[in-house]
Amino acid sequence: MTEETTASAVASVPSANAAAGSAAGASATPSAAAGTGPVVAAHPDEIGADQVIVRMPADGAYLSVLRTATAGLAARLDFTLDDIEDMRIAVDEACAMLLSQAIPGSSLECSFSLSPDDMTITVAVPSLNPRPPSGDTFAWTVLLALAGTVKAQVGPGDRLAIVMRKSRPTGSV
Repeated sequence: MTEETTASAVASVPSANAAAGSAAGASATPSAAAGTGPVVAAHPDEIGADQVIVRMPADGAYLSVLRTATAGLAARLDFTLDDIEDMRIAVDEACAMLLSQAIPGSSLECSFSLSPDDMTITVAVPSLNPRPPSGDTFAWTVLLALAGTVKAQVGPGDRLAIVMRKSRPTGSV
């Protein structure tokens, strides 16, 4: 399935709120436009890497969606089974760090940038008083061990983000 058909399939999910969602754009599902479920969009990046964005309520009940998306995308890049599981756990851990600071009722956004040899995952939430997680905690040490390169950043609009980058092992097929 290509990125275009993936986005089209997501945009055509039937819902009782279809009329309300039609103004939200092609990448949003009608139910997501009403704030009730995750949104998944895919589009190629200018530099050749595929971009996949998942937006959902900033609630731990939806994290299984991100774990599944992470595993599927890592498998698409031929990551090893151990690396796939590491990335699933890393995304879950990063979300746990961010959800405690998320504005209630806001959305969590996870962006996957996929190139042939690596995957960069950015998880972000809006926060009233964003504080990057401390780099000297056990949770941060675990995140570093699982994901490879990790950094936290506060962006425009008080968005708190954790960016993780994992390279595919050379020689794996």
